[in-house]
Amino acid sequence: MIEIVQRENPVLRDKALEVSLNDIHSPHFKKVLADMKTALDSQQDGIAIAAPQIGVSLRIFLVSGSLLKEADPTYTGDGSDLTFINPTITRLSRDKKDTEEGCLSVRWLYGKVPRSTKVTLRAYNEKGEKIERGASGLLAQIFQHEIDHLDGILFIDKATDLWEMDPEEVQKLQNQK
Repeated sequence: MIEIVQRENPVLRDKALEVSLNDIHSPHFKKVLADMKTALDSQQDGIAIAAPQIGVSLRIFLVSGSLLKEADPTYTGDGSDLTFINPTITRLSRDKKDTEEGCLSVRWLYGKVPRSTKVTLRAYNEKGEKIERGASGLLAQIFQHEIDHLDGILFIDKATDLWEMDPEEVQKLQNQK
């Protein structure tokens, strides 16, 4: 099983390195993506993961399309996973909302984080194609959370009203969905 590193690990506090576009089709890069997917799929309560969360300092994050579709009724994607390489936020709305967040690398702690309600992101996909994507709601929140990871920022650095939840309690909430 691929280990998800926890907040004490220094890789989570470093600014992740840009991915060379020449490396996107390499076996090593494909293994990193596969490891990220395996790690994310191993957690019932995770919807996205950044490469530093598996100990790899690269600017990549992955969103589970099926979990996003399940969690956000406004999401219209087909359920395929979304991969973002060297992402950059190009626009943030001035409108902000306090959103509840947790993190696979900060287990069982949750808090409210002010996030822009709309975001535009520029990145490359897993084929090396340049993409631009706008998002609102949960996906906008995910974009901001994951880019924070790539910049060495954890949600607890921005959160207010932190609280801890028992893993069994989290499991019960997941089962109610």
